[in-house]
Amino acid sequence: MLRVALAVSLTLQTLAFAGQPPARPAPASMPQAQPPLPKGAMPTLGRPTSKDDPVPILNFEEYFVGTWKFEWDAPDSVFGPGGRISGTEVYKPGVDGKFFESEIDATGPQGPFTVKSTIAYLAGSKVISRYEQDSRGFSYLRAGSVGGDLGGYFNIYYESTPFTCNGKIVRLKTTTRLLSPVSFRVNAQISVDGGPFTNFGNPWWSKSVPGVTGPR
Repeated sequence: MLRVALAVSLTLQTLAFAGQPPARPAPASMPQAQPPLPKGAMPTLGRPTSKDDPVPILNFEEYFVGTWKFEWDAPDSVFGPGGRISGTEVYKPGVDGKFFESEIDATGPQGPFTVKSTIAYLAGSKVISRYEQDSRGFSYLRAGSVGGDLGGYFNIYYESTPFTCNGKIVRLKTTTRLLSPVSFRVNAQISVDGGPFTNFGNPWWSKSVPGVTGPR
């Protein structure tokens, strides 16, 4: 009798499982929508460029607005001992496509500091100026021009007014090379007390974009 009862029990369990609908797989998680990647400045022409094509105009807001990370291996200078400077620069949306602000939070060999900038850009005239207030105790104005080519590459050329730092008269020249939609490089030169301009480092800026890694 025990064997018969066991056989009947197994048969009933088999029939019960057979009547159940198949288990549904757990729903796959929906992919997260990614923000669009930055685009280059060169418009899509559908043909090779010609020497008669107009040079694209730099859209400062489209390119710069956002958060950038940077690293700068600076030499010894009037500003202090040389070493690695790293931090972030945040560009805010502009007013009328002409007036912008940025703020740098950085840490260098002598500790943290900030730089607050007010920027004026006249796209039609390809001129730009930038007034910088440095928490290390000085401020200065930089002015210059914006150059471009048919490939959509841009260079921003800045030269500063003379300013005083630690009892020395300082001037700066920089060339900002917009190498891609997510990275640019700065070639910096410094002159102290009317001396010749010398190399002051070549730092990289990389834009903080999900899924994109800038140069290092």
